[in-house]
Amino acid sequence: MTAKQTIEAGKAILGIEFGSTRIKAVLIDQDNKPIAQGSHEWENQLVDGLWTYSTEAIWYGLQDCYAELRKDVLKQYDCEIETLAAIGFSAMMHGYMAFNKEQQILVPFRTWRNTNTGKAAAELSKLFNYNIPLRWSISHLYEAILDNEEHVSSIKYLTTLAGYVHWQVTGQFVLGVGDASGMIPVDPATKTYDAEMVKKFDELVAPRGFSWKLLDILPKSLNAGANAGFLTPEGAKKLDVSGHLKAGIPVCPPEGDAGTGMVATNAVKQRTGNVSAGTSSFSMIVLEKPLSKPYEMIDMVTTPDGSLVAMVHCNNCTSDINAWVGLFKEYQQLLGVPVDMNELYGKLFNKALEGDADCGGLMAFNYVSGEPVTGLQDGRPLFMRSANDKFSLANFMRAHLYGAIGVLKIGNDILLKEEQVRVDRITGHGGYFKTPGVGQRMLAAALNSPISVMETAGEGGAWGIALLAGYMVQNPNKLCLADYLEEVVFAGNKGTSIAPTAEDVAGFNRYIENYKQCLPVEQCAVNSKK
Repeated sequence: MTAKQTIEAGKAILGIEFGSTRIKAVLIDQDNKPIAQGSHEWENQLVDGLWTYSTEAIWYGLQDCYAELRKDVLKQYDCEIETLAAIGFSAMMHGYMAFNKEQQILVPFRTWRNTNTGKAAAELSKLFNYNIPLRWSISHLYEAILDNEEHVSSIKYLTTLAGYVHWQVTGQFVLGVGDASGMIPVDPATKTYDAEMVKKFDELVAPRGFSWKLLDILPKSLNAGANAGFLTPEGAKKLDVSGHLKAGIPVCPPEGDAGTGMVATNAVKQRTGNVSAGTSSFSMIVLEKPLSKPYEMIDMVTTPDGSLVAMVHCNNCTSDINAWVGLFKEYQQLLGVPVDMNELYGKLFNKALEGDADCGGLMAFNYVSGEPVTGLQDGRPLFMRSANDKFSLANFMRAHLYGAIGVLKIGNDILLKEEQVRVDRITGHGGYFKTPGVGQRMLAAALNSPISVMETAGEGGAWGIALLAGYMVQNPNKLCLADYLEEVVFAGNKGTSIAPTAEDVAGFNRYIENYKQCLPVEQCAVNSKK
């Protein structure tokens, strides 16, 4: 079939992902190749000290994103999307969306970016003997309980952003197991919430006298490939305001951006890993066995098919780089030079390759917000140098590229050095890798490991959730997810790989030691009120 025939026959598959700064839709054909796309830019808001997106922004963003996809289909193929083979929704993981029995949101959506849950996360980590990060849903819930927030007694439903959108368009209150594992730990053996931890939590909050127990308010956890419901008539209208899209389309379990990143980079097998580097960054390594002990810097989640994954999550990555590139853009405009942002990024990123391996002593902290891995509850973007450092454009850009993945290195050093975790392949995706070869080389130096980037990695999580939707409806041989990706989707394609050089590795190690020594300076900046 041609792409047009695929769409007209209702055989195309749609994936939509809510990222931190962009909602993206990707339409794929039966060979898993993207054939159309749409997007919507959005930004979180700081309201009453907490990062949030309004429910109005969620639905307007979804509808605008789909409308842009529809325009792309009309422009390319001169046809309408009437029906689809399958749909999948994914979104940034974690956070807190609590609803009452009327399905009304009780407090504004609290995103993964918030770091106000320190007391709750610490107490739960001790209770469970398991690292419970600040951004996990259970941390937000318990913090609301500790803070005596009135709404807690009215909770009927607690879910993530992906779970919320899926629920509203299908009527099914479910989550993919990977997204579920960012609410409260999942037992890889049962593929659902850890029963012992659920019991401990219920016992902990029992004296409060709530009418609910934890499993009463959490979505049902589903494995990749399961049917998670169908698009309802109301859901079709919520998605496509033009009215062309019909109800009845099967929808796969909603997943988090970590899971779709693993799928989009063919990294769900044990001893594979991926690094997603954009507004935030995280690495995911699929483990052969559990770690020897809990680490505060390392989160344990699962693949979309329930395998145990060690995750290092960093709240900040490319935002500070983007701000500096914006400054260079202003300078170009001041000189009257036309600005092509892709060219500007490319030239500045490639200039970094000319810098010293240790950035000539220059130091950059990209902390737009707090960074739990390094113990910072708030952030201040900060650039530092001493009078004798080698202050050049190349070193300046290299320092910021290093700084964007500095926290990621600190966390992964525990896995790769202390725990001796073995990894056969690490794949990078996200805006950090958009300029060919540059981000790869920096990350290879940071992790002392070859880094691969695939041509399809630029499609990101929207493509990843579309693949999971396809896995649900076009897997006649009943392959497991890892084999389906390896044999059907990627067919041996491992991308372009860059290996680290000894000089780069040594230079990054010197940089990161300076970075750790300068953390008190960043803390002082945070402590000083602006």
